Amino acid sequence: MKPRRVIALVLSGVLAGLNVAVLAGTPGEYPANAGAAANWANHGGGVDESGYSRLEAINSRNIESLGLAWSMDLPGEVTLEATPLAVDGALYFSGSYSGVYAVDGSSGKLLWKYDPEIWRVAPAKQGQGMPVHRGVAYDNGRVFIGTLDGRLVALDAKTGKPQWTVDTLPANTFHSITGAPRTFNGKVIIGNGGADAAQRGFVTAYEQSTGKQLWRFHTTPGKPEDNAGDAAMEMAAKTWGGEYWKVGGGGGTVWNGITFDPELNRIYLGTGNGGPYNPRVRSPGGGDNLFLASIVALDADTGKYVWHYQVNPGESWDYKATANMITATVTIDGRPRKVLMQAPTNGFFYVIDRETGKLISAEKTGKVTWAERIDLATGRPVEAPDIRYETGETIIWPSMLGTHNWQDMSYNPRTGLVYIPYMHLGARYSTNVKPGEFSFGGMTVNYHKADAEDGTGAVLAWDPVAQRQRWKVPLETIWNGGTLSTAGNLVFHGAGDGWFSAYDASDGRRLWRFDAGLGIVGAPISYAVGDTQYVAVLVGYGGTTAALSGVLNAGWKYGAQPRRLLSFALDGRDSLPPSVPRDFTVNAVDDPSLMLDEKVVAEGRALSVMCIACHGADLVGAGSPGPDLRESRLALSAESLWSVLHDGSLAPRGMPAFPMLSRAQVNSLQAAIRAAARESLGTRNPGEQGGIPRS
Repeated sequence: MKPRRVIALVLSGVLAGLNVAVLAGTPGEYPANAGAAANWANHGGGVDESGYSRLEAINSRNIESLGLAWSMDLPGEVTLEATPLAVDGALYFSGSYSGVYAVDGSSGKLLWKYDPEIWRVAPAKQGQGMPVHRGVAYDNGRVFIGTLDGRLVALDAKTGKPQWTVDTLPANTFHSITGAPRTFNGKVIIGNGGADAAQRGFVTAYEQSTGKQLWRFHTTPGKPEDNAGDAAMEMAAKTWGGEYWKVGGGGGTVWNGITFDPELNRIYLGTGNGGPYNPRVRSPGGGDNLFLASIVALDADTGKYVWHYQVNPGESWDYKATANMITATVTIDGRPRKVLMQAPTNGFFYVIDRETGKLISAEKTGKVTWAERIDLATGRPVEAPDIRYETGETIIWPSMLGTHNWQDMSYNPRTGLVYIPYMHLGARYSTNVKPGEFSFGGMTVNYHKADAEDGTGAVLAWDPVAQRQRWKVPLETIWNGGTLSTAGNLVFHGAGDGWFSAYDASDGRRLWRFDAGLGIVGAPISYAVGDTQYVAVLVGYGGTTAALSGVLNAGWKYGAQPRRLLSFALDGRDSLPPSVPRDFTVNAVDDPSLMLDEKVVAEGRALSVMCIACHGADLVGAGSPGPDLRESRLALSAESLWSVLHDGSLAPRGMPAFPMLSRAQVNSLQAAIRAAARESLGTRNPGEQGGIPRS
């Protein structure tokens, strides 16, 4: 049945009096309140997390008239991953270091800014994660932010003043927070990251008005005595082997996807990878290792377990189910089904009955070699042989990045399609660890290119009922932003190459594009102020780009382009000043008078593991989220490097201090930087002796 087009000016009290056209569908075909309208009050727009806007003043017929309404420079920011919120004409979003901005949605004027000052409050935590953050939550006049160091802060939405703060993490762990909280039923819920450091995952719900803890749910079991009496943890523990609790917390952290279902009064958690990755180290004796790489349904009032679906039993590849989860009612086999949809990193698209947790369907969205298919009778994957590197090495698709990562997909109930920021890349897993090679649990993981498409991305339109591709737009870059779909038959998407585009939601034709001057990794939103519909997006390429610089380097140099918030409207007349173009050249600097001792260089390269997230493996960075140290003049001076690394002279600007480092260690890092610079310049002489001393 084709939807009846009914133009409504009033769908809710929020929209009363607006002259912004809003589409409602045929009763029973999809809810009139699917997605969002004038307000984008949840991370995914509406409570369904669909990334869909009911506004259609901007549409496929007039998109050519879309122009920049205003822009706001964000000095000091690095990576911008957040999806902004829009409530009653104000935009709220987080920056790289867990700061919060409030901006007037019609003018771009800054209303207030909150700085959690992590460098001052918890300096040790500043070095435990990348400078990234994916957003805030809003409800009842409060904005909620989970900071990198583990605080949950409630801010007054009008003034930005903190109303309460709670520490959500245990003391002295390697947990951190980079994801957006969610609000529901007078509560606010927050998860955390840390699976890569073998931390135990959990989420906690707090009372919005006071910050009082209401309930907590762990996503991996603890010690036997801690599990006793907890039915969910006792069940999960049976799927872990050996004395798993002595290895670490197991992982399974909930660092991104959380969806509230008001129809069933449930919370759905998307859980992360195992830690360590190697299951023989993490869980001797095998087992499915619940609730790793799973979707877990909880009662929203009590936090009690309801059901789970595990996408990767015995997770072994840094695969995770942390991508956004969309709730919808769709017609399958002639009857409406309440479903949850997710495209986790493993390359399959899942449609799950959210009432029961039973799998309805699952199909590959691209090249997937780790499994032949998903058995619909059991819900389990039919796995390929030797995928857990039993013989020492395994090469599979997709890579640890997945065919879809944290960048949000969106669902348009009018077209019935899901729009996925798709990635194509393989990975090599090996237990044959070479001397000096960084390993995690006795194994290494690296990306692997073999196909012409490897290292590229796409915008993929997926039919969740037919479980097949409807259209696909190839992209040069693999690391791109999330998608926004609208009732105006449009899909908005920002790419790593800096182009912000609008596509026809039905057939994928690019109808409009704008040069943002820098790559985009966040998802756009749409909102209305008065009679005007806007589309906004944060521009700030980065994230895990340095750690995988060989495939994610898009040529954006650290600090060369301003980070911005852009907002577009019909007949917008603003413009951006010319921006520094992409540059893949390594403009290394060096002091030839410095002699290098090979032993000291080797020591520095081993230490540089702590620098991977921001400055790249072996100090070969992508220019974001930290500078390429081969190009750094500061790193030419031993005293300057000591001031930054040991004393923390740049901590207020986001560079963590490492006071545990000795003079000898800082000097060895300087030697490693100089060696990397000379390798790029072609002047490296590994036969040098003497030179930069250990102390």
